[in-house]
Amino acid sequence: MLAQSDLNRLKWRCRRGLLENDLLIGRFFARHEATLTVSQAQGLARLMELPDNDLLDLLLSRKEPQDALDTLEVHEVLALLRARPDAGAPVLN
Repeated sequence: MLAQSDLNRLKWRCRRGLLENDLLIGRFFARHEATLTVSQAQGLARLMELPDNDLLDLLLSRKEPQDALDTLEVHEVLALLRARPDAGAPVLN
C-alpha cells in the first residue's frame, strides 16, 4: 500500500487540464485509492507524463500504450481507469 503522503502527492500530480481526464481520474481515486499499490501508483505516474489529449486517447481506448508505456504497471492501472462504474452506482461524488 502507499503511504498517505505519497498518495496525496500522486493525487496532486494527477490534476489535469482537460475536464474529461479529471473526471475519469477522480472516479478512479474514488474507487481505488484505499487499495492502490505501489506498482499501480508507478503506472499512474507514468501516464501522468503524457499530454492531456494523448492521455484521453488511452483512457477512452482510442489507443493502446506503446514503447516505454507498454509495461505491466501501465496496463494494470489503465484497466482500472477504463473500468465502467457498477450499474446503478453514481459515476462521481
